[in-house]
Amino acid sequence: MANRAIDSAGGNGRGFFRVVLGAQEFGLVVVIALMVLGLTFTSGSIERRDRETGETYQVNKFLNKDNLVGIAKDSSFIAVMAVGMAGVIIMGGIDLSVGSMYALAAVVGATVLKWLESSGGGGGGGGPGVSGWVAIPLGVAVCCGAGALCGVVNGLATVGLRVHPFIITLGGMAVYRGIAFVLTKGQSISEFPISYTTHGFKATLWGVNPVPMLVMVVVALCGAAVLTRTTFGRWTFAIGGNETAAKYAGVSVGAVKVALFTICGALAGLSAAMLLGYYGTAASNAGTGYELSVIAAAVVGGASLSGGRGSAIGAMLGALVIQLIDNGIVVLGIDSNYTNIVIGMAIVLAVVVDQTKHRLSGGR
Repeated sequence: MANRAIDSAGGNGRGFFRVVLGAQEFGLVVVIALMVLGLTFTSGSIERRDRETGETYQVNKFLNKDNLVGIAKDSSFIAVMAVGMAGVIIMGGIDLSVGSMYALAAVVGATVLKWLESSGGGGGGGGPGVSGWVAIPLGVAVCCGAGALCGVVNGLATVGLRVHPFIITLGGMAVYRGIAFVLTKGQSISEFPISYTTHGFKATLWGVNPVPMLVMVVVALCGAAVLTRTTFGRWTFAIGGNETAAKYAGVSVGAVKVALFTICGALAGLSAAMLLGYYGTAASNAGTGYELSVIAAAVVGGASLSGGRGSAIGAMLGALVIQLIDNGIVVLGIDSNYTNIVIGMAIVLAVVVDQTKHRLSGGR
């Protein structure tokens, strides 16, 4: 019996490692590790000055605290949106308006926060020195609400008009960006409560500003739980795998689609709320080109553009890969105009790899 217990433990251990090694996220972790090693050894060094002593010292151009924290912070804005985009892509759709929803949500949230700071908030505890218990929930709710409203419009138009989401969200991309320009007249909006910025999303802990990174991790874990542990998640994969079969199985396909577009919009709003808190300003051109980075993160993270496959954790790791590519171009001294070319090639490569895996697995 003791031998069977040992064999069982060994079998469970081997099974655990097979699951880990077989997970699509494991491949992304390996890619990230290789990119970190490659950039560390090829980026060279730069000179830094100690703020207290004034002495200069050499640090690795890529592998230093400021650069790594910057990569994680920049990734968080993309990763939060990529989790919502992964859900839409798994369902078999796409949302090209995510960057414009991000900009519109940021502009609407900035307008409300500026009013709260300057007018006393209508007796709700606003004005200079407004409490974070008022400013943060209000700012996040307004941004997420604005993004979710755009997502509802995308979802209802896609389902109600029976038009492919590529067309609907392509139009939405122009409409939402245009509304943001009309609201701001091209001007930036700032002057938010300090409790929302310095003491909120830019709070300092252990010498860094970790709030955006923590939000990214929480959103990815929640997204993974929803997709893998709930009926809604199973419906999402079922629709992406075979929409007709899902409909005959009793899945409310239209409602699930509208919900996924709404979640994608709400997460674009959450990312916009993080932008307002971290940088303390918003403009109508915020998030220009983000749709490419967000879709690239989801696809590189394993979401199949054919639908039916993908993960929230993969989307977060995909955002890290995209940001490492972006940062690598900077630290290696390559012309930054090549960034979009490289990201576009990464999307094509990820799709080719996904289709090759699909064919080799016999279409399972």
